[in-house]
Amino acid sequence: MEVVKTAIEGVVIIEPRVFKDARGYFFESFSQREFEEKVCKTQFVQDNESKSNYGVLRGLHFQKPPFAQSKLVRVVQGAVLDVAVDIRKGSPTFGQHVAVELTEENHRQFFIPRGFAHGFVVLTDEVVFQYKCDNFYAPQCEGSLAWDDADLGIDWIVPADKILLSEKDKLNVPLKDAEWLFDYSENLYK
Repeated sequence: MEVVKTAIEGVVIIEPRVFKDARGYFFESFSQREFEEKVCKTQFVQDNESKSNYGVLRGLHFQKPPFAQSKLVRVVQGAVLDVAVDIRKGSPTFGQHVAVELTEENHRQFFIPRGFAHGFVVLTDEVVFQYKCDNFYAPQCEGSLAWDDADLGIDWIVPADKILLSEKDKLNVPLKDAEWLFDYSENLYK
């Protein structure tokens, strides 16, 4: 696997080696050993999968300690724009984001470390989206930010009138109004 650094330290794109022939393709989607050597030491404990239609936007979500999560995400079918936002107070990249298109054709994966909010929007008629998490889901530790926060400046590609949100995500607040954020000086992987 090739690890591509982004403008924000720790947020990386993973491009697997894909072997194609007349039968189709094969690739190793995850290796704990290689991930720890090239990205970071963490142990994934939960795999999730969602299916969504065009315009569905899930996010921007995070979990607070002690259930903060890193995520390794990928698309099995379709395409999404995937976004990670730095919400670590004191970080030199606080409030900045990285956006990457993940598709069934490019097989890219996106690693979002602890201390970041995460979201994606569906760019195709339908998408099957998978993510590995290094901590268990804990509803009491949920946090979220508004997808359309002007201060974040995220271009979601999909027109705003085509965005479909859950009722809960319609209530998300801008970063400046968030009641709880991560502390950049804190080690989130202890």
